[in-house]
Amino acid sequence: MSIEIYYTGNRKVNADIDGFTVATDQSVQSGGDASAPTPFSLFLASLGTCAGIYVKSFCDQRGIDTAELHISMDYQYDQAQKMIAKFIINIHVPAGFPDQYDAAVIKTASLCAVKRHLNPAIENEINIIRP
Repeated sequence: MSIEIYYTGNRKVNADIDGFTVATDQSVQSGGDASAPTPFSLFLASLGTCAGIYVKSFCDQRGIDTAELHISMDYQYDQAQKMIAKFIINIHVPAGFPDQYDAAVIKTASLCAVKRHLNPAIENEINIIRP
């Protein structure tokens, strides 16, 4: 696999991958135009969406409707290390989501390929959130 990275003006950096163009930019405070997500924001989104597709597949295999299920993600930043110290993924399940699947869906989200490529020192917390 090859990813082509190129510049499109000011602080914009794009990547062509798998037939798609992923646009990035920097915030205005960082000298950009804020016309697209920052590369770091895309990294964060890749972790959340990766966990999301694993959860979606888990539910699909069991015939569980995901229309009202969603995931939110937060993180804790370590100022001293200037790095994220912990990711917190919350799986918001709808009323009626089978309790018996809580541990299994958390385990499934933790199998995400993006997460498995993170530094093992970064803590990951995955929770089920019920209405």
